[in-house]
Amino acid sequence: MLPAKFLPLLRGSISSRNIHKSASNLEKFQNPFLRTLRILRDDLKLTKKPNIDQNLNLMNIFPSYVDVLVIGGGVMGSSIAYWLKEKSGPNGVRLAVLEKDPTYANSTSVLSMGGLRQQFSLPENIQMSLYGAEFIRKLKDRFGRMGEVSFTPNGCLTLATEIGASQLLDTARLQKELGAVNVVLSANQLKERFPWMNVKDIEAGCLGLEMEGCFDSWAMFCALKQGAMSLGAQYVTCELNDFVFTSRHDIEIEGVQPGSYEGIDEVIVKLPDGQMKSIHFSICVLACGADTGDIAKLARIGTGEGLLSIPLPIEKRKRYVYSFSAQDEGPGLNTPLTIDYTGAYFRRDGLGGTYIGGLSPLPGEDPKAEDLDANSVNKYFDEKFFSILRHRVPVFKDVNVKHAWSGFYDFNYYDENGIVGPHPYYHNMYIAAGFSSHGIQQAPAVGRAVAELILDGDFQTLSLNRLGFDRLVIDKPITEICVV
Repeated sequence: MLPAKFLPLLRGSISSRNIHKSASNLEKFQNPFLRTLRILRDDLKLTKKPNIDQNLNLMNIFPSYVDVLVIGGGVMGSSIAYWLKEKSGPNGVRLAVLEKDPTYANSTSVLSMGGLRQQFSLPENIQMSLYGAEFIRKLKDRFGRMGEVSFTPNGCLTLATEIGASQLLDTARLQKELGAVNVVLSANQLKERFPWMNVKDIEAGCLGLEMEGCFDSWAMFCALKQGAMSLGAQYVTCELNDFVFTSRHDIEIEGVQPGSYEGIDEVIVKLPDGQMKSIHFSICVLACGADTGDIAKLARIGTGEGLLSIPLPIEKRKRYVYSFSAQDEGPGLNTPLTIDYTGAYFRRDGLGGTYIGGLSPLPGEDPKAEDLDANSVNKYFDEKFFSILRHRVPVFKDVNVKHAWSGFYDFNYYDENGIVGPHPYYHNMYIAAGFSSHGIQQAPAVGRAVAELILDGDFQTLSLNRLGFDRLVIDKPITEICVV
């Protein structure tokens, strides 16, 4: 039996199979051609906005050609697919999304803690998260019942020592200027407000008062994916095997000898049954999370010459998340998502006295990405996380770890920020990946931004030009200092 979290993705297909006995009896006597027409007619009635793409989805026709090919079907790819279909209309962009693992077992879309915060140091990250909060607020207007993501507005609390207090004040001021609502509290004020906290080594903390908290990241992902599919986006379960390169004498790129440019407009994919098929596209978008760096290499990014010699600096990084409870009464229901200056974090999870938390390792201490076994998860809790946890919250001196899990996320080792926009060599390739720990909350804004780039030719609602690939070309990082 499938876990409950997978039911939302299946609900639409199950409810559509309303097979009545009377229909079954008719099938015994109907002409096969007429029966086929009747089945197609009934399938078309299942959609509110019938269009060519939805019909192809219903008939399970392999998309040999699409206008836009989104590589990666997680929350980022699904957001891009949703916005492209929403902006272009029901009969607009023909779009397919490639996803190699429909269970999303190791995807950040499933394993994320679902934190929502505006406590960043860069304007782009603050603004994207502000829009993420607005998007969540109106989810039910867009998606109906699928828009329930259980948002809990408990805020986010970032702690700083005496050394980091000045920086905390500067970022809090910037966040307020851009529309965030927060307050900076002294150590004494923190202790008064949160008596469970040890503040001996804390100088100050920034507490978000509005539009911060946590939400069900799986539900958010389901809403975006179902929204994209309802508008005609076609999801294809397959593994991208390679790109097909074609000589383009009509395109000239600086640093490339005239007539020698090779572009891409086709991919070779491997289906679950082992078949190899090709998909032609006009535009492709790399949004495959932790695999984006490896997929980029298939397009010669980082292995070629000139602009293609610059790699896409995205790799898999492993993170552990723990669900635990305290033997004594712990912090109450109003506990914010608390981020310690050490990188450790935790939040209350529901009404049963359970908490969720983890620890972002220091540079050079990341666990090996290849090792996802249970022993490494437990060892990391004992050796790294637990001592920080009980120091900050003394009542956590005795905890019971109920569950623990590990998974990958797309880490941009260049400056720990997302890369959004076109690739400077390929005229028809866009990138949306490398968001490190904050992709889930920024996916709505990034999906909208990429759709604007493709359909309008430029950013319309929020400029993300500084997050483009060009910063790698000129070697100008824009480092985010508030990464968890």
